[in-house]
Amino acid sequence: MPRSRELLWGGLAAVAGGAVLCVLGWYGISGERFAERQLPYLASCTVPGAALIVAGAVLVGAAGRLPVRRPAPSPGAAEETAPPSSEDPPVRVPGGTLAHRPDCPLVAGRADAEPAGDAELDPCPVCEPWPR
Repeated sequence: MPRSRELLWGGLAAVAGGAVLCVLGWYGISGERFAERQLPYLASCTVPGAALIVAGAVLVGAAGRLPVRRPAPSPGAAEETAPPSSEDPPVRVPGGTLAHRPDCPLVAGRADAEPAGDAELDPCPVCEPWPR
C-alpha cells in the first residue's frame, strides 16, 4: 500500500475518533450545572478529541503533499503500446467487420485470418491498417 494512502486513512480515522470524543465530551458537559463537575468530561473527552482532530488534519494534509508513486514501466512497455507497423495487405477474420494489419495483436497467430480484399470494413482501432 502506498504511504500516502496510509497517511490519508490514518488521518481520517483520527478525525472521526476525535469528533466522536468531542461529541461525547459535549454531551457529558451539557448535563452538569457546576464547572467542577464539567472538568472530567473536558479533560477526558473534549481536549483529547480536539487533539485527535488536529492530528488527523495534519496527517490528511501530509498525505495530500506526498507525490504519488507510479510503477516504473517495464523495458518492453514502449514496444507493447506502439501500433503494429506491418506493410502487408490488411486481413480479417471470417465474419468480422474490421480490417487488421497481419501483425495486429487481435489477429496475430490466428490460422483463420484471411485477406480483407475489397470488402468494406472499418479499420481496427488497435492497429489502424490505413490512414484515416
